Amino acid sequence: MPKVKVYNLKGEEVKEEELDPKFFNIKIKPAVVQQVVEAQLANSRQVLAHTKGRSEVRGGGRKPWKQKGTGRARHGSIRSPLWKGGGVTFGPTKERNFSKAVNKKVKKKAVQMVLADKANNNKLILVEGLQLDAAKTKKLVEILNKLPIKNKKVLIALVKKSDSVIRSAKNLPQVETLPAASLNVVDLLNYPYLLMPVAAIKKVIETYS
Repeated sequence: MPKVKVYNLKGEEVKEEELDPKFFNIKIKPAVVQQVVEAQLANSRQVLAHTKGRSEVRGGGRKPWKQKGTGRARHGSIRSPLWKGGGVTFGPTKERNFSKAVNKKVKKKAVQMVLADKANNNKLILVEGLQLDAAKTKKLVEILNKLPIKNKKVLIALVKKSDSVIRSAKNLPQVETLPAASLNVVDLLNYPYLLMPVAAIKKVIETYS
């Protein structure tokens, strides 16, 4: 049965928490994790590049010149891709869709795998509780420096919304906060360490089992 050390906010080890083996002893499958990461990144991708086709370009409603008798080539509209300022042929459009569908069970399983990997590699840090009386970045830094995550990239999982913790972490580029029920694979991988109160474990298991 996996065990994780529990600390108080002074950085003192107070006990060991036994983790549910059914949840934290899962076999890691890199292919599943990669599939979910690729889908999440694709679904968050914004389509910015857009070129106008001949039907979108302004102007060109009338024929530039008559069909015959000018000695020039025949043209029906200045919107043609042949003209400067005309429509673009085969250019990128905002209608492109990069989204990828992933089964909800697969998403949950991928999160469970990453959480299990952190727990088994001492990257899961548990604290008795995580409350701040006021939003003070300095106070949060003091707490983090007393824990075995000093100067590390840390994702903080909260059981319930705490404005003081969230606002305190906003000024720290190496720290991110998320609700325990909203963890995702990309953030868990981007932040090597996961910090959360003991009470969050129950919520995590309920959400991702």
